[in-house]
Amino acid sequence: MQRVVSLFLPSWSIDRHRRKAGDAAPPVEAPLVLIGRDGRREVVLAADAAAQAAGVRVGMPATKARVLTPGLIVHPHDARGDAEALDRLALWILRRYAPIAAADPPDGIVIDSTGADHLHGGEAAMLTGLVDRLAASGVRTRAAVADTWGAAHAIARYVDKPTIVAPTGHGAAILGRLPLAALRLPAEMLEALHVLGFERVTDLLAQPRAPLTLRFGPQLGRRLDQAAGKLSEPIEPIRPEELIQVKRNFAEPISAAETIARYIGKLVVQLCAELEAKGLGAKRLDLICHRVDNHRQAVRVGTALPVRDAKRLTRLLCDKIETIEPGFGIEVLSLTATLAEPLTEKQTLTAMVDDGVPDVSDLVDTLINRVGEHSLYRAQPVATEVPERSVCRIPPMAPETGATWTSRWPRPSRLLTPPEPIETMALLPDHPPVSFTWRGIRRRVRRADGPERIRGEWWLRDAETTAVRDYFRIEDDSGERFWVYRSGDGEDPNTGSQRWFIHGIFG
Repeated sequence: MQRVVSLFLPSWSIDRHRRKAGDAAPPVEAPLVLIGRDGRREVVLAADAAAQAAGVRVGMPATKARVLTPGLIVHPHDARGDAEALDRLALWILRRYAPIAAADPPDGIVIDSTGADHLHGGEAAMLTGLVDRLAASGVRTRAAVADTWGAAHAIARYVDKPTIVAPTGHGAAILGRLPLAALRLPAEMLEALHVLGFERVTDLLAQPRAPLTLRFGPQLGRRLDQAAGKLSEPIEPIRPEELIQVKRNFAEPISAAETIARYIGKLVVQLCAELEAKGLGAKRLDLICHRVDNHRQAVRVGTALPVRDAKRLTRLLCDKIETIEPGFGIEVLSLTATLAEPLTEKQTLTAMVDDGVPDVSDLVDTLINRVGEHSLYRAQPVATEVPERSVCRIPPMAPETGATWTSRWPRPSRLLTPPEPIETMALLPDHPPVSFTWRGIRRRVRRADGPERIRGEWWLRDAETTAVRDYFRIEDDSGERFWVYRSGDGEDPNTGSQRWFIHGIFG
């Protein structure tokens, strides 16, 4: 079933203006408005939260806004700049999240996330990640995912929650309590409906369709059917000129898996020729199937390194054919390299030469496209003494940096996250525990080594300026070895709580 994400950017013009101004942007508490012309008048086209709190509203004459709010900061509204920035944002989402994404002017993005959400941890995690990333960039966002563009658009704008995941198969009933404006109807039609006493979508759903169509035309019924999923509303994905794309039109629609695979191979050969002409390799490919019923289905594959091998890319795409539902047939296939990077030619090694480094990138590509790029990673050493910060995740094919762990003391093969508290008997300040109780089991300590003192990283957090930990390697009566520490130096309460924790287990 199709799933569509709608991103609503309620203060897009203001947020973009502040981002563009950078350090010169006015403080958040200062009232800011953007003005433009409505005929011969200057009116407010966008207002930030401080201006709205002072009584300024969109559509208000600029002169009235200035009188109403002393110290009001006024700048011209740049509608063209907003539209261009919205397209750039849609392109960023296209390259990172899903193969079908487009701007939804003037303040939104629409994404067909069908089959792509699992690569980002599911729908809820994908929406949260999107909202958080945009918030970190200074763009306030609300996001909703539903079965249709109309439903997702309405929920994102008229349900005041950061993220909303609508249940599959919801139909038009999910919009029942929303205002009529959620249906994206013209202002004059909304006004006429209000005059007749219609306030919410449920009021229209309870009425026979014929009289409404006779009075208001087909648009009202079309919007209701699009929101309910009875009528398709295709999303035309953004395709800038710099994207490398090849396309194949069919006189007769195709539907057999073998036929689809054959034409995928032909498209990949064409795409690789385009990539070679520009000295690029593909890192992400999007195959979009345009069906005869006006639906689009998308398949996305990615690679860990730039690739221009036609056989390899064809195999990755053909592995996804089982996810394609051709319906009554596919009339157009388009293949786009949504992410491409420079690819340097390497000298082909003969069978008599072996550089000793196995090429596992093909295996990595297969796994990434099955489980998602965030589920596959390598461990990278980090230059720090704090154990839980001494390792980070990096992409599986990231180049070696030469970083190593430099501690002279042994480290356990397994760290507990977070460290678990234990009850101990120990002499302060420098003696190891005589016994300890962990997870309800009391253990006597037979051997111990330590302490190894690790100090906090004061340059990261003020709270770590005086913090210390004293670590001990201990062995119990059964021969099991543990890594435990005391929070603090055993004397000064400012250095820690003086409680004991188990942080790791030696294999």
